Amino acid sequence: MALQERKLPFGKIEPNSSKYFFSCMFGGIIACGPTHTAVTPLDLVKCRRQVDPKIYTSNIQAWRTIFAKEGLRGVVFGWSPTFLGYSFQGAGKYGLYEYFKYLYGDQLFPETNRTLVFLGASASAEFFADMALCPMEAIKVRMQTTLPPYANNLREGWSRIVAKEGFAGLYKGLYPLWARQIPYTMTKFATFEETVKMIYKTMGKPKESYSQLTQTGVSFLGGYIAGIFCAIVSHPADVMVSKLNADRKAGEGAMTAVSRIYGNIGFTGLWNGLGVRIVMLGTLTGFQWLIYDSFKVFLGLPTTGGH
Repeated sequence: MALQERKLPFGKIEPNSSKYFFSCMFGGIIACGPTHTAVTPLDLVKCRRQVDPKIYTSNIQAWRTIFAKEGLRGVVFGWSPTFLGYSFQGAGKYGLYEYFKYLYGDQLFPETNRTLVFLGASASAEFFADMALCPMEAIKVRMQTTLPPYANNLREGWSRIVAKEGFAGLYKGLYPLWARQIPYTMTKFATFEETVKMIYKTMGKPKESYSQLTQTGVSFLGGYIAGIFCAIVSHPADVMVSKLNADRKAGEGAMTAVSRIYGNIGFTGLWNGLGVRIVMLGTLTGFQWLIYDSFKVFLGLPTTGGH
């Protein structure tokens, strides 16, 4: 049955309405929270190897060691702050991206190059999304990169940080997080939009002429390609975020800590774990766009990109 003929679950949603933007925020939650949580085993090993390259000889050896000592719980350790943090971030990342894309591209700068609109909208969205993510990221990284663990669960991690450092302790990694996530998201959204446009151009027909299944398949492929670029662009900052949360001394300024850590690991140390991150983010980003655009189709909305 054609999209416009079937009964829509929440009625017709007008593009660029408040209902539309809130729907996109919810789509971001279900796209980001579960997918980031699903790759917790990869993220756990990646973070530990970033902080201590000698801790494991390989990813397989890491999982075997962790499972032998701690069971399945150890392999997915840190899942709860991951789920909550990236659900919050997903709401801001996708919902605000749609809003800023409309604001910049249609309202403020209608004659501006579309790629610049994508870059500006994604940067603006991620700026706010990271404020929601940062406390959970701080807890997650400390849980995953300290042995024995800094905390055994989300509640314990939150309580320990606030008791020792105040609420400011939950945000001490915000600047490095912005440095990692804003270029990452700019790459993710702009590359996705341009890749999807190129795919449809190569296929030879307008997006609307293809089935919903084909359109969401294009979203997955475009997302996977975007994820590879994202991993490369943001990896040095990702390493530094892990290092800062695990190895920042009390009272040490952010730039002082960055300088000290860089002096210890050097330029090559900023690329520890890149291979794992490419696989992780390619898969992650591909499935995020697949879930997000499938949810939009479910609501009777067009998939992202391709125009």
